[in-house]
Amino acid sequence: MKRMLLTMIAFSLTIAAQGQVENVDTAQFVAVYDYECRTLDDEGTPVTDRMQVVVQVGRTVTKSMPVSSYRLTDEKSIADLKAEHQEAILHMPTVWTGWPEGQTTVREVIFPHEFEGSEETPEIAWTLTEDTVTVSGYLCQHATTTFRGVEWHVWYTEEIPSSAGPWRLRGLPGLMVKAESEAHTFNLAELRQESSPINYERKPDVQRMAYAKLLKHRNEVYGHKQYAKNPAYYIPDLGSALTHVEVYKNDGQPFVFANGYPLLTKAHVYQPLELK
Repeated sequence: MKRMLLTMIAFSLTIAAQGQVENVDTAQFVAVYDYECRTLDDEGTPVTDRMQVVVQVGRTVTKSMPVSSYRLTDEKSIADLKAEHQEAILHMPTVWTGWPEGQTTVREVIFPHEFEGSEETPEIAWTLTEDTVTVSGYLCQHATTTFRGVEWHVWYTEEIPSSAGPWRLRGLPGLMVKAESEAHTFNLAELRQESSPINYERKPDVQRMAYAKLLKHRNEVYGHKQYAKNPAYYIPDLGSALTHVEVYKNDGQPFVFANGYPLLTKAHVYQPLELK
C-alpha cells in the first residue's frame, strides 16, 4: 500500500461528543450489492458512478449502509478514503428498517451536518409476474413497483427466504438479487453467512426530524441546478462552517475531508432514489 501524505490545513481543539452504540439486532447473513447510478458530470457528459452497499439482515432489523460504514476502522487506508469520497458523490444513506419497531430510520450527511429522519415503515405495493431468469446463479422471479415516484424492476429468489433488499427496497417473498430503475441498479455481488451485531449509534450532534422533511431538504439541496458545479453553493459562509480540514494525497489526487466528512469541489447531477 502506498504511504499517504497528510496535510493539515487547519485544526480545531473542539472534539465532538462520542455517541452511544446500541446493539439492536444480530445479523443472520450479510448481502453485498454493487450499486450503479447513471447520471451526468458537471459538464453534462454521461457518467456511471459505482459503489458497494452492505445489507445486514437480522431477525427484526435490516441495516443497509455504504461499504465504508460497514468496515469502519480507526486507521483508514487510501482505499477507504476513495470509497468515502465516491459514496459522497452517490448520496447513499444508512437505513435501519425495523428500528425502532415498526419504523424506518435514515441517516445521512448533507454537508456540513449529519441528519436523521424516521417514519413508519411504508408498505411497498409489488406486482409479481411469471417471468423467471437466472441472475448471479440464482433462479429469480420478476416483480415491479413504483416507490416514492420511481419505477423499479426487481428480480428476487425464493432460494433465500428473506424479504430484505438494498437501501429501502423490501417486502418480496425472497431476497432481492437485482433491482433496477431508469437511473439506478443494485446487483447482488456476495452473500456472507455471518452472525454480527447490527448497531445503532446515538449521536448527540445529529439533527433529527420527520423523514418527509429530510427528504424534502435532500432533494432541494442536491437537485438544484448549481449543485454539480458547486456542491457547497447552499452554505452561505463555508469558511466559518469548517472546524478542521485534512487533505490526503495519492498519486497527486487529493481527497479533502472537512469536519470529518468528504468535501466535494465538484459533483454529478443528482439522480434521486425517491421523488416524494
